[in-house]
Amino acid sequence: MYNCALCSIHACSSGKLDMAPKNCPCLNDEMDEIKSLYKDEENHNIAQASSLIVSDSYGTKTRLEETIAFAKKCGYKKIGLAFCIGLVEESKIISKVLSYHGFEVSSVICKNGHLSRELIDINNTKVAMCNPIGQATFLNESETELNIIVGLCVGHDSLFIKYSKAPVTIFAVKDRVLCHNPLAVIYQADTYYKDKLFPEDINQK
Repeated sequence: MYNCALCSIHACSSGKLDMAPKNCPCLNDEMDEIKSLYKDEENHNIAQASSLIVSDSYGTKTRLEETIAFAKKCGYKKIGLAFCIGLVEESKIISKVLSYHGFEVSSVICKNGHLSRELIDINNTKVAMCNPIGQATFLNESETELNIIVGLCVGHDSLFIKYSKAPVTIFAVKDRVLCHNPLAVIYQADTYYKDKLFPEDINQK
């Protein structure tokens, strides 16, 4: 088990491996095998492009600008958008921006196919189910080289990533309560959202 989120040493960043806890990934025997995977051409290009963007424009470019720069550094021409129907206007703008910057954009909405929720054993509803597998399938058919997720629901994004043949990056995530800014709950974890995130055990009351 690894506990990097709870680590206060971060030997991985400082390089002081003699201070690393016993379960630190830095000390794992598999690290050499992991490093070898970066020799794969696609992995190398993606890792290099993303690292250069961080060093060249740290704190100066928006996520959208970084995505454009990343795609260009990787040499991608065909971009796919897998978007939520609730963010159709936002996706329209993203598509126009990407097209303006020279990319061929294919976009597939979450409700594609108008599938009944009875398919997943949810009855008594007329609302069409989201179809992330369909989104991935149709973007695969379009031979996209990079797919961008725009506001897919929790879990639907998982299925899309599972079936996408092209690498996937995320532009926006779904959070209906916090205007698609899920980190807001983290910033208020000790105040407004404390009771929801850390509810007292009813057995101790």
